[in-house]
Amino acid sequence: MVMPKKPQTTPRIRNRKARHRFQILETVQCGLVLQGTEVKSLRAGRGSLDEAYARITEGEVWLLGFHIAPYSHGHTSNHEPKRPRKLLLRRGEIRKLEAKVTQKGLTLVPLDVYFNDRGLVKVMLSVAQGKSSVDKRQDLKEAEHRREMDRAMRRRR
Repeated sequence: MVMPKKPQTTPRIRNRKARHRFQILETVQCGLVLQGTEVKSLRAGRGSLDEAYARITEGEVWLLGFHIAPYSHGHTSNHEPKRPRKLLLRRGEIRKLEAKVTQKGLTLVPLDVYFNDRGLVKVMLSVAQGKSSVDKRQDLKEAEHRREMDRAMRRRR
């Protein structure tokens, strides 16, 4: 007997500003090394990727600036909210990312933190290039144009 999949009830933490500030060139899924209280806090949806970024140092990828609020029942064994966290990637993937990031203007930006089907915490990491203010304005104009087109199509029905 095949059991139906459970709907995903765990929260997904998104970096909402990333797609506005950066042009996403490539994405990769990676694991995240966490302490127990950090996982419990993430399950409660208490994390923020607003100022987070990743850096490659000595062949390892580290997630910096990712804020996970202290767990409410964690008392003395609670974690530090903004500590550097190691990302889990294969050596070949790290080399590819490192080659791309050494190019001018490219950076590693986390887009999402979520729990996969097996309950493991995953990070959607992207290679991104910063947008200029002209590009940002152009994107806003295109989004407004799409909205107007959708409204017009709904009125015609």
